[in-house]
Amino acid sequence: MEQIPDSKRSEVLQGTLDLMVLKTLDALGPLHGYGIARRIEQISHGVLELNEGTVYTALLRLQQKGWIASAWGASENNRRAKFYSITRSGRKQLAAEAENWERVSTVIGRLLRLASQA
Repeated sequence: MEQIPDSKRSEVLQGTLDLMVLKTLDALGPLHGYGIARRIEQISHGVLELNEGTVYTALLRLQQKGWIASAWGASENNRRAKFYSITRSGRKQLAAEAENWERVSTVIGRLLRLASQA
């Protein structure tokens, strides 16, 4: 995989990270925090780099809102790990957030095209 220079890496906004975590759990099923972070980085082809603290803060926030649940289990290397899964209300929130993201990104795209025509 191509190495992305630090200047090209992007920081993730809090709401965006929540959306990506919910979508990852919806698509892949239960995962531990490290697995969620690595999967998001993998899908971004290294553009997004997530530190463990950021991901676990998001997981705690999502769990407090009732959008994800957790249960202890064994990881791939047989270590004890907390696995997270999306809840029914999390799926509803994901649908609402995804719709909002599409709407906002369309507007931003329009604005960027407008700015380049000036």
